[in-house]
Amino acid sequence: MRQLGSGGQGSVYLAKGPNGESVAVKVLHGRLVGGPGQRERFLREAEMARRVRPFATARILDAGVVDDLVYIVTEYVPGPSLAKLVYEQGPRNGDSLTRLAIGTIAALKGIHAAGIVHRDFKPANVLLGPDGPRVIDFGVAGALDRMAMASADNLRGTLPYMSPEQISGERVGPASDIFSWASTMLYGATGRDAFEGGSLPQVHRMLVSHHPDLSVLPPALRGAVERCLAKDPRHRPTAAEVMMAITS
Repeated sequence: MRQLGSGGQGSVYLAKGPNGESVAVKVLHGRLVGGPGQRERFLREAEMARRVRPFATARILDAGVVDDLVYIVTEYVPGPSLAKLVYEQGPRNGDSLTRLAIGTIAALKGIHAAGIVHRDFKPANVLLGPDGPRVIDFGVAGALDRMAMASADNLRGTLPYMSPEQISGERVGPASDIFSWASTMLYGATGRDAFEGGSLPQVHRMLVSHHPDLSVLPPALRGAVERCLAKDPRHRPTAAEVMMAITS
C-alpha cells in the first residue's frame, strides 16, 4: 500500500482490491470514531452510502473495523482534486466549468436520493478523473457529523464551504450541500474562497451576510448559483432543480 495523503479525518492509501483493481483505503483517526456504539453507527452510515448510484461519485466498496482501526474502501479515481488543479493551473471557465457543475450536481442528486447529506462538499472532495468529476467522502462526512454536537470546537466540515445553518450549529439537510456546491463552483471559477476569513467569527459573518460577486460565472450557471447561495435553506433549489436549470 502507498500513502496518497492525510488530513483531519485520517490517512488515505492506494491499494489493490480482490480483483486486482486499484482502490483507495481511508483509515480514520481513532479520536473521530470513538467507542463501539459510534463505530457501529459509522458502519451503518457507510452501508447507506454504498447505495448511492455511482454516476459522478467514487463508489464505496467496503467499510469495517480491524484491530480498532476503522477504514472505508472506495473506488480509486486517478486525477487531481479541484482544489489542486485550480491551484496549479488556475481557475476553470466556460464549458469546463459548466461540465464540472453538471457532473457534481448530478452526484449530489444521487447522494441525496439515497438519504445522505454530504456535509463536507468542497474543492478537495471533487476529483477530476479521466471520465469526468467524481465526488468523494460522502460516506465519511455524514457519519462523522452525527457523532458530535455541532459547536465552535467540533464543527464537522470546512469553514469557508459550510452553509450559514451549518456554521451556526443548526440542523443541516440537503440544502446545506447545495450552498456548499455553489461555493465550490465559485472557487472553480475564481481560485478563491467565496467566504474568506481568518477566524470562525469572521467566516460566520461572511456566510450569513456577504453576497459574493457572481459575474465571473457563465450565464448558464449564474442564476442557479445565486439561488443556491440563498441564506435561508428553504429558498434554495434541490439538486434536481439545479441540474434542470443548468441543462435546459
